[in-house]
Amino acid sequence: MQSTSSANHHPHQAIDQLYSHHHGWLQNWLRKRLGSAADAADLAQDTFVRLLSSATGEALNYTAPRAYLATIANRLALNFYRRRSLEQAYLAALAETPEALAPSLENQALVLEALDEIDQVLALLPAPSRQAFLMAQLEGYTQEEIASRLKLSVRTVQRHLARAFEECIVLASTHDE
Repeated sequence: MQSTSSANHHPHQAIDQLYSHHHGWLQNWLRKRLGSAADAADLAQDTFVRLLSSATGEALNYTAPRAYLATIANRLALNFYRRRSLEQAYLAALAETPEALAPSLENQALVLEALDEIDQVLALLPAPSRQAFLMAQLEGYTQEEIASRLKLSVRTVQRHLARAFEECIVLASTHDE
């Protein structure tokens, strides 16, 4: 493998070496955890795409590149399972919808894409903000009810909701451009 200083000058080359030395191991490691060779192949590729998009060559600064790759892959796997769970919940709700009211396949794909983007935004929020937002939007709780259930002041719930709405507004504004 290249030295760290050389890797910093040529990050893509360093990542290429990292790929050739560890891709097979990472894919097998993911396959054992996911139980699916196809999902493991996708997530292994996504792990290296993530490294390429950062293009810093940081991976070679670690004494344990496999642990570094496993950390990235674990995060991607969590996102993968969260997206899959969200998609399954949406499809289950669609199955309950009368056929005459069901959205077109194109609209279903758009809704799934929007749900994924919202999920990504919510995942970035602190847990109390995310929980307060979901309780208000999905369960219809008032601010007072949320405060009581979360054992917070109403003012704190308002701050959490404001933060969540700000993130949603930022997400919406990126779609208006």
